[in-house]
Amino acid sequence: MLSFRIKFNNFKLKKKSKIKLNLIQIIKKKNSVIESLGKNYKNSFKKKDLNKFKKYSNFRLIGIGGSTLGAQAIYEFLKFKIKKKFEFIDNLKNYQNKSKNKKIANIIISKSGNTIETLVNANILIRKKDENIFITENKINHLYSLAQKLKGEIIHHNNFIGGRYSVLSEVGMVPAELMGLKIDYFRQYNSLIKNKTFLNSLVSNVAATIDLIKDKKFNSIIINYDESSDNLFKWYQQLVAESLGKKNKGLLPVISTMPKDNHSTMQLYLDGFKNNFFTFFYVNENQSDKINNSNLISSQKFLKSKKISSIIYAQKIATENVFKKKNIPFRSFEIKKRDEKTLGELFCFFVLETILLGQVLNINPYDQPAVELIKKETQKILISTRNKNYF
Repeated sequence: MLSFRIKFNNFKLKKKSKIKLNLIQIIKKKNSVIESLGKNYKNSFKKKDLNKFKKYSNFRLIGIGGSTLGAQAIYEFLKFKIKKKFEFIDNLKNYQNKSKNKKIANIIISKSGNTIETLVNANILIRKKDENIFITENKINHLYSLAQKLKGEIIHHNNFIGGRYSVLSEVGMVPAELMGLKIDYFRQYNSLIKNKTFLNSLVSNVAATIDLIKDKKFNSIIINYDESSDNLFKWYQQLVAESLGKKNKGLLPVISTMPKDNHSTMQLYLDGFKNNFFTFFYVNENQSDKINNSNLISSQKFLKSKKISSIIYAQKIATENVFKKKNIPFRSFEIKKRDEKTLGELFCFFVLETILLGQVLNINPYDQPAVELIKKETQKILISTRNKNYF
């Protein structure tokens, strides 16, 4: 168990890890990322500053990568309790059917304020009548200048928290507040750090992952049985790949949607190459459709009165049993309660896990130097073709 909200079963490896991690020492080295996970983190906004935006039913969040993925994970995971509608603009595409009549409040996020995809989408989509919130660093940049021009609400992005680590800072908590969620419930670090079960699970999990990497298993496959957690693992995918993919090292997180992928990629997982390890993820659901018994034929009587959730759970257990028989390494998360505190625990676990993996692998988990190469090359091409069509 991580807590009473989350049942966690760690990798069961034949060899016991010799790695010793002094988790407390690492975490006591105060930095803004770890502090943002706890209740003592001070938001750079006041809830009352957002009151004028709460009259809106429709919100558009414009950003990319870590500027949107955390908020998307929150929205999707807790959508059952959110009455507002959020649209996430998180890539470049043509917008043929732009909203013309809806009253929309935009949330535009870029730490540097110079992210080209965000600036382009903001340029195309923001209308004069829209209300706007801009989240960016407290310095002159393109987004800051646009915010001043449009007289939008400016919220300062913490300079020391990179996008993929920003989910529990202003970047994730401003949207969560406007979704009507209890943002103070997300920051679970203070209670978790006192929980020996959580700490032991975290440390043993990191140690096992390092052993798997040493065994040349570099693909981290997420066996996800909860559609509402799809964006949680897209957030996790960026967190792990961008934080650890350096010095010819790293992990490749791959999201596999179950039980659909039982009929596609599962054959490879079971009988293909062996450089994978797996994470099973399941959420207990109270509300679930039920089988219509009157439509069952005699050969399907084993489905009588079954809920969809119980059928999916049976498939999860069956898959785990087969993995055990084949000695395929996996860990599992079973969510007992879907709420802000549970999601906060998951964010905390995955962030701390990533930081610790970086420490053991001798990698700086906070930068992304290679990505900057593409940004610079893109700008170079656009400048050189300023007065002509590139294509």
